[in-house]
Amino acid sequence: MNLQRRTWGLVLLFTLLLGGCAGPLLATDTDRPPIVFVHGNGDSAALWQATVWRFESNGWPSERLHAIDVPYPLARDADNKDQAGRTSTAEHMAFLRAEVQAVLSRTGAKQVVLVGNSRGGNAIRNFVCNAGGSAVVSHAILGGTPNHGVQAIPGLNEANEFSGTGPFLQQLNAPKNAQGDEVCGPTRWMTIRSDNNDKYAQPDGLWLGMKGKPTLVGFDGPELKGAVNVVIPQIDHRETSYSKPAFEATYRFITGRTPQLTIHKQAEVVLNGKLVGMGVDPLNAASGNFVNNLPLTGARLEIFRTDPLSGQRVGAAVHAQTVGADGYWGPFKTRSDATHEFVIQANAYATTHIYRSTFPRSSQLIHMRPERASEADRAAQSVLSFIRPRGYFDPGRDAMSLDGQSTLPGVPPGAGSASSRLRLTDAAQRSLVGVFNGEKVVGLTWPMAQGHTTVLELTD
Repeated sequence: MNLQRRTWGLVLLFTLLLGGCAGPLLATDTDRPPIVFVHGNGDSAALWQATVWRFESNGWPSERLHAIDVPYPLARDADNKDQAGRTSTAEHMAFLRAEVQAVLSRTGAKQVVLVGNSRGGNAIRNFVCNAGGSAVVSHAILGGTPNHGVQAIPGLNEANEFSGTGPFLQQLNAPKNAQGDEVCGPTRWMTIRSDNNDKYAQPDGLWLGMKGKPTLVGFDGPELKGAVNVVIPQIDHRETSYSKPAFEATYRFITGRTPQLTIHKQAEVVLNGKLVGMGVDPLNAASGNFVNNLPLTGARLEIFRTDPLSGQRVGAAVHAQTVGADGYWGPFKTRSDATHEFVIQANAYATTHIYRSTFPRSSQLIHMRPERASEADRAAQSVLSFIRPRGYFDPGRDAMSLDGQSTLPGVPPGAGSASSRLRLTDAAQRSLVGVFNGEKVVGLTWPMAQGHTTVLELTD
């Protein structure tokens, strides 16, 4: 496994040398273009946290690094039909275009770099190719974008934007020149994909609920003719954008230089972010919740310093705030070597105790979401979620454990799940430890009978 991980650099270098057309963008160390980061389906700006830290650690001014939050980040089931709490491809693209225009106005720059993960790449391609974005976008980097669909079976869900045979992707992939290129110029394009470990670029429909049925999409589904196409072994769908190898490929494509991968630690950090929630379709409450990135106005956050070995609180709350209409809960100043418990209280949600890894640098992207308890949760004495927002748990690839067990509940073989849920029957409060490839998060259990739940959240 370690050998596979080390080989990614050779594949990356070979691919970039073949690409040739990328070319450096920077004239001097101080000439850093604004970068706009576009998250994927159902995600938020928070996933770019470590990527932003790495750009800052390589001299990029923080004011030129902008991660957007799509208010309703989930795609519609059918792009041409209204659906509560979801966005069409046109709405998604219009939001991105407005954000780009705001960044250009604020910075005075003439062009931006766009970096997108998964569905974010759909909006980038739509903007550049169909809405005049080519004039203001110098470079576009797409990580794990299903450019040829998650499936390409004729007649199957073709109104969905992720259908390879549907009208949305068909028009984006139509040849743009005599060479058959699928990208629009003069913007320079790069795609990043896994060799075979991306759940949405698989010949078999396992991760789509169609086990044993061909998707007619290969491992190379995210590639685009005319782009620089980078292949990194064993990375998963989210790691195509949020991992160290993806950052190195992105930085080198933009600048023509090799970056430092170490995040430079600050002694003191200032943290901020939004509290966001879950919506309910007012016309169909039985359909369940949908993710949104809207401010959870009126929610209250308390922060406690914790003992890094036990998760126990060290003293009284060090920060408390009821969030207003903008959803922001900070700023909060602390040490970069300190560990914390974030407690969110909001109507219709469980009191959610979030334990995080340390924060090496300041960030405005510490977005958090309280949890709702299910009927299965209510039968337990305590409930814990172990989550990895910037990648998936892969039992065959990663060294991980939860509460001393190497098998994570609810995590199947393969890189397809970013969370594990543990329901405990013992009533006594105790410490719980989650470990992933050397990163450790320690927290406490809290009583579900009193409406509390625990989250251990990884930075990796």
